[in-house]
Amino acid sequence: MKRHPILKKIQNMVLSISVAALIIASAVGIVSMIRIQNDSEKALISQMEQNLRNITTNKAELAESEIGTFSGYIENFAEYIRDLYKNPDGYVSRYVSIPEAKYAGILAMSRSLKDTTVNVQNIENEINLLGNLEQVWYPLMNTHEGVISTIYFGTESGLLIAYDRQSDLNADNGKEVYYDHINSTWYKKAKSLKKTCFTDIYADIYGRGLTITCATPVYDADKKFVGVIGMDILISDLYRMIVKLDLGQDSYAFLVDNDGNIINNDNVEEQNKTLYQEEGISQFVASEILAGKTGVSLTPSEIYYAYTPIKSTGWKFCVKIPESVILAPVRSVQRNVIFTIMLFFAAFLIIVVIVTIVSRKFSRKLTNPITALGSDVEKISGGNLDHRAEIYDNDEIGDLAKSFNNMAVSLKDYIKNLAAVTAEKERIGAELNVATQIQADMLPRIFPPFPERKEFEIFATMTPAKEVGGDFYDFFLIDSDHLGLVMADVSGKGVPAALFMVISKTLIKNRAMMGGTPSEILHYVNNQLCEGNEAELFVTVWLGILEISTGKITSANAGHEYPAVRRAGASFELVKSKHSPAVATMEGMKFRESEFTLNSGDMLFIYTDGVAEATNSDDKLYGTDRMLEALNKNAELNVDEILVNMKHDVDDFTGDAPQFDDITMLCLRYFG
Repeated sequence: MKRHPILKKIQNMVLSISVAALIIASAVGIVSMIRIQNDSEKALISQMEQNLRNITTNKAELAESEIGTFSGYIENFAEYIRDLYKNPDGYVSRYVSIPEAKYAGILAMSRSLKDTTVNVQNIENEINLLGNLEQVWYPLMNTHEGVISTIYFGTESGLLIAYDRQSDLNADNGKEVYYDHINSTWYKKAKSLKKTCFTDIYADIYGRGLTITCATPVYDADKKFVGVIGMDILISDLYRMIVKLDLGQDSYAFLVDNDGNIINNDNVEEQNKTLYQEEGISQFVASEILAGKTGVSLTPSEIYYAYTPIKSTGWKFCVKIPESVILAPVRSVQRNVIFTIMLFFAAFLIIVVIVTIVSRKFSRKLTNPITALGSDVEKISGGNLDHRAEIYDNDEIGDLAKSFNNMAVSLKDYIKNLAAVTAEKERIGAELNVATQIQADMLPRIFPPFPERKEFEIFATMTPAKEVGGDFYDFFLIDSDHLGLVMADVSGKGVPAALFMVISKTLIKNRAMMGGTPSEILHYVNNQLCEGNEAELFVTVWLGILEISTGKITSANAGHEYPAVRRAGASFELVKSKHSPAVATMEGMKFRESEFTLNSGDMLFIYTDGVAEATNSDDKLYGTDRMLEALNKNAELNVDEILVNMKHDVDDFTGDAPQFDDITMLCLRYFG
């Protein structure tokens, strides 16, 4: 039988409607124009927002770079001053005079004193030493004339050395000049922050314009604070460099200082407008800007604001642009689209009629086998895997029918195999449940465990991360005056760790009941576990023996967490001692011992790393600091209540994050 591929059938149908191809293409054009009308505004706004973000980010980075240049100058000068104090004999003596009228308009070094209590004779050597600063300040002042107005260094001894062209304005007829630099804003801020910083913008007292001061603390070779070096920078050039933008009608950029004032230019008279007075700005946008956030926001007044902080100074760089300016090109495009759509609408109706008539004839021939196959597939998917598709066309539909029939056979076999696998999984699950119960039964679970003993109370819990876990705890009376305490964590998880846990627990208890110190017990257990340990598992152990009559605890820590002890009326604190390696890592090891004593009312808390290393959804660890804080909140409760509250605090911290490790805890209160 001659084969008739679907491709040929489709080609015949396309040929029959080729006359209408031009009209169809026109229809596609209409659809495209409609999409342009719908998407152009959104795309333009998205692109504009990205551009505004780029502009604000780039300008902020430019400002950071320029401001960072001045920070670098200041920090280099601080290093130079440190060397002056370190090697005074390596520099010549350079006299620095009081401000004098003859230096008007000339770069000159001058000095002033904090107050009349400062004796010039006492600091004369320091004055002459700091005169050497002129040779490093001079090149910078000439290079940045008009930007840097003054450089100065104030000391804790009460001396201020300054370098500028207007020192004559401070001249006092040949008398000493006094200026309390130690209590000035720039000095106190740099001294308290202990790093390079910038002051808020202020008006220069000599009328040179708006100014910002860059200051950094200076320390001598012994890291002793000796003073602060400062540099006054006129912001006029910096402002023009950052803010100058050509954004179109009613659009502009501006700076906002730390107090929310808009920095218009270097004109002091215009610095009285706050951000909240900016036309069209909303309360939300203003608060976002002042909070130092980066973003692009549209206000109810249909004005876009883009903003980002300049971190080194705390200023904010902002751009304002009306929405109408952005959407002007879109409005023109939309008018053209509407006109074009009307022209093509009539042609579109003709296309619909032609396509409907032509496609009806061919669709029946094409879709009848597909419809029949769909019915067959529905029966198979409904569970009737014995049903077979009866389509014998010699084309792709026929091939598809054969594939579905083969799939039904394969699916039937798969379901049969799946049933067997499911049964096996259920059997393994049941065995794991039994293993979980066996493991739980091995740990002491009856509390109080020794009701006849009034010298102490004890409680312990273990919450495995999987069906079975590797953590375990134990406590047992070795004799009438000695109580054994064990907290351990086997490496790994699941069934292997659980089996190793059973062996470890049994060995530790059996050897402890024979007597001996914790180090002797762990030495014996270590050698036993090392034999045939092909899986290379190991176990961290804290083993302590409490002498009930005296409260003395002798312990050995084999790679385990530090215990926490609370003295009566005090807070829980970690008891740190030298660790030994984990048990089962190397045969023949010796284990260190340590001792501490519990007094009446004292408490002991031991635990596994599942407590301190519990992790929340942000990958943050619970940590021992949070653990101690939680213990101290409930320190006066009974030991069982302390552990319950401890587990609740860990659960509250981890939230929905899965438990990755076993959580095991034991708490003992000693009465004496």
